[in-house]
Amino acid sequence: MSFERHLTVQRTARYYVSGGPPGDDVEGLAELWIVCHGYGQLAGPFLESFASLATPTRRIVAPEALSRFYLDPVSATAAERRVGATWMTREDRDHDIADQVAYLDALYGRLVPAASAPRVRLRVLGFSQGVATVARWLAFGRVRADELILWAGAFPPEVELGSFAERLNGAPVVLVVGDRDGLASWAGADAHLHRFTAAGIDARLVSFEGGHRLDGATLAALAAVSVA
Repeated sequence: MSFERHLTVQRTARYYVSGGPPGDDVEGLAELWIVCHGYGQLAGPFLESFASLATPTRRIVAPEALSRFYLDPVSATAAERRVGATWMTREDRDHDIADQVAYLDALYGRLVPAASAPRVRLRVLGFSQGVATVARWLAFGRVRADELILWAGAFPPEVELGSFAERLNGAPVVLVVGDRDGLASWAGADAHLHRFTAAGIDARLVSFEGGHRLDGATLAALAAVSVA
């Protein structure tokens, strides 16, 4: 007979940074974006979609999910097999969720030390699988965002919207989906929006012409809207 046990270990996480003051300095930094990629993506290529948003006062940070895997079959050579990452699977999901929340809390603590001043505005974006990731982080972690952008993904069912509204504390939520997105689970985007507003969340819906992808013009428009 076998018994399941768990052991917490230290490991190394990878993230990519664009924009902001030189090095890790926060002096002069007005806005921080933390953007979480979708299933099978890597943080480096994902961050390239945000390159035009990075400025000396706006830093964009893309953390990479902790579990990497090969996207191509074993018939391809090792050098040819593309690599992607996933935030979690159904297997041992509760521990994976706890690990990713702790990871993102630790990352934010490195990016914005508690003693830093003035305050840096935080905008959080999740794409596809990253939607559930950032929602769980803000629901269960220590960090408060000034704006949350949920782009073409499913809100996690275990996060109750009423308590989530309290955690947001008035921060707006933007739901984004392409009008030809065949993968996003919220095909009824208006109904999805109603769930948020009915829970007292300041939410709005943004759509663009396209499929399951990020859209540069939409990102630029979102970035141009000031948040408190």
